[in-house]
Amino acid sequence: MQETVGRDGDTVKLLRECDAGIKMGIASINDVVDDVADRRFRELLRECRTAHEKLSIEVGVLLDDHSDAGKEPNPVAKGMSWLKTNARLMADHSDKTVADLMTDGCNMGVKSLSRYLNQYQSADRKAKDIAERLVDLELQLTEDLRAYL
Repeated sequence: MQETVGRDGDTVKLLRECDAGIKMGIASINDVVDDVADRRFRELLRECRTAHEKLSIEVGVLLDDHSDAGKEPNPVAKGMSWLKTNARLMADHSDKTVADLMTDGCNMGVKSLSRYLNQYQSADRKAKDIAERLVDLELQLTEDLRAYL
């Protein structure tokens, strides 16, 4: 991975973090969607996954423009998330548990992305726009999930 500096550096770094966050979000949805009993709840998760997939394509195009391969989610964080999800669902296999887990994940994503937006202030408008849309997507899902908590 080449080292990047300045505006392009911040742009690529922000895009990488968006890439990792989107992949983590998709994986998290995939981990729980088939366990959801309520049809509308399942549809909300599927719609959110589709929106993440569309953002992933946009991020991929921009990363390609910068000759960057992107970033995978931290394997430890991904593994811990999977373990937490499965342990909680074994203890209480309910839509309420899924909504609680997804809300926690969305909140962590919003916090991380907000930190990266502040950290990489020199990123270009396209990268910031994607990060902001991803934050909005996570906030909307959190709001939609309140009915299932």
